[in-house]
Amino acid sequence: MTHFATKPIPIDRPDISWTHRPWGRQKQYAYNQECTVTYIVVEPDHRLSLQSHSGRAELWIALDDGAIVQVGDDVFTAKAGDEFWIPPGTKHRLSSSGYRIRVLEVGFGNWKQEDITRYEDDYDRPREGE
Repeated sequence: MTHFATKPIPIDRPDISWTHRPWGRQKQYAYNQECTVTYIVVEPDHRLSLQSHSGRAELWIALDDGAIVQVGDDVFTAKAGDEFWIPPGTKHRLSSSGYRIRVLEVGFGNWKQEDITRYEDDYDRPREGE
């Protein structure tokens, strides 16, 4: 067990439900669950490090077409609205392919910036930590 995991971390993606309303509908990603929500913007031709976290799982929701998402060995070109579940310990990366892209990240477990292992990094940051 990692020292970053002090809260329950779901192994499987939590249930995501649509609720219909007279005006339309809404989608709930974390119904009464403790989580951290992060709005990520990746500038043109940049990418996050290839990384993993031991103390949290993440759900990424693409807000724009064209985000390049790597989860494990699989690489996807996302469309707006696509969702990607990243279990704890799974290598992952988000990249831009020539224009700014946005992703909404819902983190389950302990969200700590220092809970990161980098396997590849374009910015020469340390392998572990912030």
